[in-house]
Amino acid sequence: MKNTLKKLLICAGFTLLATGVVHAKDEAKKAPAAASASASAKTELLDINNASKEELATLPKIGDVRSDAIIKGRPYKGKDELLTKKILTKDVYNGIKDLIIAKQKPAEKK
Repeated sequence: MKNTLKKLLICAGFTLLATGVVHAKDEAKKAPAAASASASAKTELLDINNASKEELATLPKIGDVRSDAIIKGRPYKGKDELLTKKILTKDVYNGIKDLIIAKQKPAEKK
């Protein structure tokens, strides 16, 4: 009787352990899906060549004065020109570089 009880308890323990592992794997599979969904929501970048003053001002550490400076410095071939043209400091640029893009106008056909 004691052997049977021990075997039963051991089996129950393994079952609980296996259930926890399976549940953990399920949760791990769900996490990347949720992360990719939030990442795709974040992929809409603000185009510094076309954004309005109000749109630019929504970026971290970018207010009216910096928005005006960004607009005055247009057009940009790349977002890093905000640094090379000394529109923004490196600290401010690092805070927004993942939120912006500098789209180019399509070449005109002759």
